[in-house]
Amino acid sequence: MRLFHAPGSPYARIARMAVIELGLEDRVRVEEATLRDPASVLLPFNPVGRVPSLALDGGATVTETTPVLMVLDSLVEPARRLLPGPDRPRALARYGRVLGMLDGIAVWNRELRRPAHERSPGVIALEAHRAVRVADALEQDVAAGGFATIDAAWLALVSVLGYCLRRHKAFEWRQGRPALAALFDAASARPSVAATVPPEGMGGTAPPVR
Repeated sequence: MRLFHAPGSPYARIARMAVIELGLEDRVRVEEATLRDPASVLLPFNPVGRVPSLALDGGATVTETTPVLMVLDSLVEPARRLLPGPDRPRALARYGRVLGMLDGIAVWNRELRRPAHERSPGVIALEAHRAVRVADALEQDVAAGGFATIDAAWLALVSVLGYCLRRHKAFEWRQGRPALAALFDAASARPSVAATVPPEGMGGTAPPVR
C-alpha cells in the first residue's frame, strides 16, 4: 500500500501518525505528493488530488482522513484500532469535534492566503470565533481527563494544534489553555508526532487571535 501525503497537510498528518502508531511502516509506504499540480504523482491514483490518499494493493485508492483510518485499522487487531466506535460515544464525539475545528481552521487559513483585497472579513471572523469556541471546549475536556487515550481523536487534536503552531500562526491557541498546551508538549516526544512535524509556514498576515 502507498499513502500519499503533503508535508503541510494536517489531514494527512493524522494518517501518517496512524501508520506509525499502528506499527504499519512495513506494510504502508508513505510517499510525498505535490498538490494543485497537474503533474502530481497522486493524480493517476486519485483524480481529486487531495491527501491523505491510500492506494491499496488491489488497485482502489481510498481518500479522506476517516476512510483511510478505517482501512489502516482493519490491518490490526480490534483492541489496537484508533477509530472509536458507537460503543465509545464520548471518544467519537471528540473525534468529530476536532475534525470540525480543523475544517474551520483550514478555511480560515485559506482565506488569509488570499491577497488582502480578496479576503472575506466575515468568513475570517466566523472561523476565528469558531476556533476559539471549540478550543475552549477542548481545554475543558482535556482538563477533565479527556483525550487520555491515543486514538483518532488524540491524533487529530495533536495535528490541528501543531498545524496552528507551525502554519496557521494567526490562532494562538496556547494562550489561556494550559491543559491543551500540556497535552501537546507531552505528545511532541512520541515518535509518531516527532517524525511528522509540518514545515514552517507564514500562516497569514492577520493579527493573532487568542
